[in-house]
Amino acid sequence: MKADIHPKNYRLVVFKDMSNGTTFISRSTVATRETTVLDGVEYPLYKLEISNTSHPFFTGKMKLVDTAGRVDKFMNKYQKHMDKRKS
Repeated sequence: MKADIHPKNYRLVVFKDMSNGTTFISRSTVATRETTVLDGVEYPLYKLEISNTSHPFFTGKMKLVDTAGRVDKFMNKYQKHMDKRKS
């Protein structure tokens, strides 16, 4: 392996799913401004809008997390098409 080609800031980071509060630790180079204490150790914190613990594909639930109202806009725009498919 070549020397000095890997990122210097590769470290443990806490990722937090903001829709359900689940946290997990992984190694990453993501830029963060906040920190959090987990198990008595301070880690950089990166906030996610959705993860495998809240995504409908992985959970099997049709709970949609939408902070910008995009799902509602889509459903309103294509409501006629959706009604045709149901009947």
